[in-house]
Amino acid sequence: MNKKVILITTIGIVIGAIAGYLYYAEIGCISGTCAITSKPLNSTLYGSLMGGLLANTFVKSPKK
Repeated sequence: MNKKVILITTIGIVIGAIAGYLYYAEIGCISGTCAITSKPLNSTLYGSLMGGLLANTFVKSPKK
């Protein structure tokens, strides 16, 4: 892995974490029974995971 891959993935993780927390804060789960959106930590971690995976799809693999 080179620095570009790490940078793109890290940016995706940060943006995903912010989006996950904003989803919790704005939409969330009123009843508290939702597994992901009932707590801010769960929502932030899930958002960062999804953001990192999404950003990692834009990284081009080296040609052989």
